[in-house]
Amino acid sequence: MVKAHIVTDSGAHFANYHFVKQHPITIVPNKIDIGGKIYREGVDINAGEALQLISKQSVAPTVTPPSVAEYVEVYKQLSRNHDLIVSIHASREIFSSWHNAHEAAQQLAGHCEILVIDSQQLCAAQGLLVRAAVRIIEKEDKLEDIERRVRGAVDRIYSIYYVESIDFLTQNKIMAPSHGVLGELLGIRAFLTIEEGALVTIEKVRTRGQAVERLCEFAVEFIDVEEAIILQHKQHISEQARMLQDRLTQEFSGRTFPTSIYGASLASLIGADATGVVILEDEWAN
Repeated sequence: MVKAHIVTDSGAHFANYHFVKQHPITIVPNKIDIGGKIYREGVDINAGEALQLISKQSVAPTVTPPSVAEYVEVYKQLSRNHDLIVSIHASREIFSSWHNAHEAAQQLAGHCEILVIDSQQLCAAQGLLVRAAVRIIEKEDKLEDIERRVRGAVDRIYSIYYVESIDFLTQNKIMAPSHGVLGELLGIRAFLTIEEGALVTIEKVRTRGQAVERLCEFAVEFIDVEEAIILQHKQHISEQARMLQDRLTQEFSGRTFPTSIYGASLASLIGADATGVVILEDEWAN
């Protein structure tokens, strides 16, 4: 059996954080600048605290992923006792975590097999890939089979987000300023997804009811769902999340969809007032 360890950056978010403690996973924290104060995500500040602070900011926080040197140090320590390190990172189109990890892995070539994976996602979607990697490592005993299946899982993860305020979207150049101004005047909310690793606006709605309906339509497109999470902006379940949870329970014959607050790295891009759905499609779906 391959002795493997998973490394990821704190952009990965887990609905059940105990999962991380129960498995060989190391999370290297991003640094988040919120209102001029820098926090290590998940160390100095948790997701709930971060979103509360971010909700009071008019300027979008900045995210600094772990450096090459930080990854080198983590890899060095792990390589002493492991055959394989599977390093899973936020989309390289959005943050530099993958690039830094890739350079660190090149510096340590020959010490240990290091597989650096671009999740092409963020937040809970990145977390679902980590969870999938844990299950794959537990079942496979060949490095090439682990790599093939983990990379294959990247293509089975989908996410969509409904954003109440578009301020951060324009600041982060996800939405053009002219569209942002028009959207604010018309009271339009944006829908985002991740395409080829980039956050993109796909459509707009005017009401929360329409938003819930669109999120539900997205989820029911998938017949075989391995895992799914409803993301929201606060600890206690929001009205939109509750409505969506009820709808999806009906659509999926009583299946329960867990809810989770999303992380600071994602909030720095889309703001602290969003609702989302993340789906991991079953590996053997037709």
